[in-house]
Amino acid sequence: MYYLDTEKKKEFFKKHGKGVADTGSPEAQVAMYSYRINHLTNHLKSNRKDFSTQRALIALVAKRRKALDYLISKDITRYRAIVKELGLRR
Repeated sequence: MYYLDTEKKKEFFKKHGKGVADTGSPEAQVAMYSYRINHLTNHLKSNRKDFSTQRALIALVAKRRKALDYLISKDITRYRAIVKELGLRR
């Protein structure tokens, strides 16, 4: 059992995207990145010396930041909505 199976992904895309098949919208991608970041953060709290996971976490944070920067340049209202919904802050 994976922490992120296909049903969980479909739920994210349905909730944050335009539909189940909308995997490319920035909102859906930011939601997926945030879920994965939270999972890896919890893993690193108990496994402090797992440096490969730490590197992956830093890369995910950068990807999420890039997606948010894209969204803020295209549509500020969508950016504000996703930040409020996910509880992110800069």
